[in-house]
Amino acid sequence: MLEVRSIDLYYGAAQVLRGVSLVAEVGKVTCVLGRNGVGKTSLLRALVGQHPVSKGSIAFDGQDITRLRPYERARQGIAYVPQGREIFPLLTVEENLKTGYAPLPRSDRNIPDDVFSLFPVLNSMLGRRGGDLSGGQQQQLAIGRAMVMRPRLLLLDEPTEGIQPSIIKDIGRAISYLRNLGQIAVVLVEQYLDFAQELGDHFAVMDRGAVVYSCTRETMDEATLKRSLAI
Repeated sequence: MLEVRSIDLYYGAAQVLRGVSLVAEVGKVTCVLGRNGVGKTSLLRALVGQHPVSKGSIAFDGQDITRLRPYERARQGIAYVPQGREIFPLLTVEENLKTGYAPLPRSDRNIPDDVFSLFPVLNSMLGRRGGDLSGGQQQQLAIGRAMVMRPRLLLLDEPTEGIQPSIIKDIGRAISYLRNLGQIAVVLVEQYLDFAQELGDHFAVMDRGAVVYSCTRETMDEATLKRSLAI
């Protein structure tokens, strides 16, 4: 389980996260919602260690990882699918998937069958360059690359942004499948509220770098949720 406790984050003199707390449980999807520029991506970057926090703590499976470097967190089983996908355009689909091997022991360096069962288009395009794929196919590739890492925590930054509806459904099915395995905690940053509500178990709405509303699926007050998103 991921436990984020009252973290602050600065970019130079500008404070971008203010006392943010968050929990992500194994077998559940935690959705982080909010408008552009409220700190959602900064939160994920803090979780993977790309930006050090100045206050608070981050624990994963009971271990304090606040000061671990990004590659050390990857070895702990934390995988990140960034906004904009950031696949390698000149590498083939297969080579892109194999970049997920980096934190794995040699015995686990293979592409799981789940990647191709969830995203069969990737299997038919193994020799194609990543840059030749459509935006939706690149998003599937980025999620597949994260799955190769055998994550125990999967962080997804707006995976539906700019994606055609048919592939959004494929991505939703993949997230549901990974959640239902009961072995992975998922944190989903999303602006598409209907998509988040369909998948989410826990919800946190951010504004100006802080969590302004949080709830579970069972305790959600939809009017309050939508009002928080409109702040």
